[in-house]
Amino acid sequence: MTISRLNFAHLPTPIEELPNLSKALNGPRIFVKRDDQTGLAFGGNKTRKLEFLIAEARDQGADTLISGGAMQSNHCRQTAAAAARYGFECKLVLTGVKPQQATANLLLDQLFGAEIITVEDRAFRDEILQKTFDNAITAGKKPYLVPYGGSSPTGAMGYTFAMEEFMKQSVHADWIVFGTSSGGTHAGLVLGQRLFGFKGKVLGISIDEPEEELKSHISDLASGASEKLGERIQFSCNDVLATENYCQAGYGVFGEGEREAIHLFAKHEGLLLDPVYTGRAAAGMIDLIRKGFFKKDETILFWHTGGQPALFADKYSASLL
Repeated sequence: MTISRLNFAHLPTPIEELPNLSKALNGPRIFVKRDDQTGLAFGGNKTRKLEFLIAEARDQGADTLISGGAMQSNHCRQTAAAAARYGFECKLVLTGVKPQQATANLLLDQLFGAEIITVEDRAFRDEILQKTFDNAITAGKKPYLVPYGGSSPTGAMGYTFAMEEFMKQSVHADWIVFGTSSGGTHAGLVLGQRLFGFKGKVLGISIDEPEEELKSHISDLASGASEKLGERIQFSCNDVLATENYCQAGYGVFGEGEREAIHLFAKHEGLLLDPVYTGRAAAGMIDLIRKGFFKKDETILFWHTGGQPALFADKYSASLL
C-alpha cells in the first residue's frame, strides 16, 4: 500500500553516545537520537509526522492548515513552518494567556505567517478549534485539521519508519526512553517495534497524561496506524510501556527535576533539552537510573524530540539558572 509522504526532514538523524552523562550518573551506557535536528524550523519530532500529514492535506486538496496546542507549542511552530513552505494558510488555536511580547515558539509562529487564535481556558479549546475549522469552510477555504501533536494514525507513520531508521543505524539499545503525551510518537515506535523486530523495550515518560489513559490511547493509535500499511494489527494496553510518575506537577510546570536534567545534559554533554518535554523525560530517566531500574550492563537510547526554542520563553528562561 502506497502512503503519501513529503520528504523535508533531515534524515537519518544522528545518534551520539553520552559517556560523560553516564559517568556522572554512575549509570548504564546512554545514547541519544537527535530528532532535535530534523531540520524544519529548529527541528523536533513533529517534523517526521508532518511529512505524512502535509502530504495527506495536499492529497485532499486543502489550502489551509488548522491546528492547536499550548501557547509555546512545538507542534504548532513546526506546523506553521511546513504551511509556509508548502503554500498553505495556517491558523493556530493556542491555549493560555497571550503575552504582550511574543517570544520563542510564539514568535516563530508569527514569523511563519500563522494567524493566532487565543483561548485562555483549555476547556474551550476543542470548541474554538472546531469553530475555526467551520469558519474557514464558510469563508470558502478547504481546511485540513492537523491533530494536536500531529498524533493520528497518519502522523504516527513518522515514528513507525523512524524505528526502521534507528535499526538500520546499528546501535544496540535495550531501552528506548522518550517523553510521551499526545501519543503519536509512542504509537509509531510501538508499531515500528512490531514490524521491524526491535528486541528492546520502548518506555514513554508521560508528560501530562494518566498512565492507563495513555496506554489505551496509544494502543488504539498504533492499531489504527497499522491499517495504513494494509493490515490491521490489534494492539492492547499490555503492548505499551509508560510511566506517569513524573507528570504530577502538570503540563509545562517547570520543577527541580526538569531543571537538574537540563543542567546535567548541558554541563556534561553540551546538549540542550527543553523545559516541557525532553527536560521532564530526561528527569524521569535520571531518576530511574538512580533507583537502579536499568541494569548497569544495559544500554539506553534517549530519543530527543526537540523543543529547545521554549528555553527562550519568558515563562521558563527566568527559572533556568
